[in-house]
Amino acid sequence: MADVSHRTGDMRTHPDIAEMRDRYARMMDGPSGVAVDGLVVLAGLYLAISPYVVHFSAASHELVVTNLILGIGIAALGLCLTLAPARMFGLTWAMFATGVFLIISPWVVTVGHTATRGIIWNQVVIGAVTCLLALTAGGVMGSRRRRA
Repeated sequence: MADVSHRTGDMRTHPDIAEMRDRYARMMDGPSGVAVDGLVVLAGLYLAISPYVVHFSAASHELVVTNLILGIGIAALGLCLTLAPARMFGLTWAMFATGVFLIISPWVVTVGHTATRGIIWNQVVIGAVTCLLALTAGGVMGSRRRRA
């Protein structure tokens, strides 16, 4: 008869645990991922305060609220990419979609109002930067997954 009794042991000695620790250590090390994640946080914070820096007009109140919410979301995503990159890798596509929305937002959100040149340029530049950072973060994490 086979011995199917469960041995009480410590999970720290299991061979798969050591392999998983090594894999996550390889994934987390390296300055390129940390630099990109830091830039994502900074881009999100700038997006949140940009209406006050660029002096959005009172007619674009909806755009002020949109930038605040999306900026906080992008900054939070950047923090999560730093803390748990393996889990958050799939959300870089959402950051890319947010960047595309930011590019078209002066014409979509401010319907009935005309956006000034400063507002348009701010939205287009920060949207392009967000798209670029999303592609870079996705590429860094994708290359790390391929190496592992």
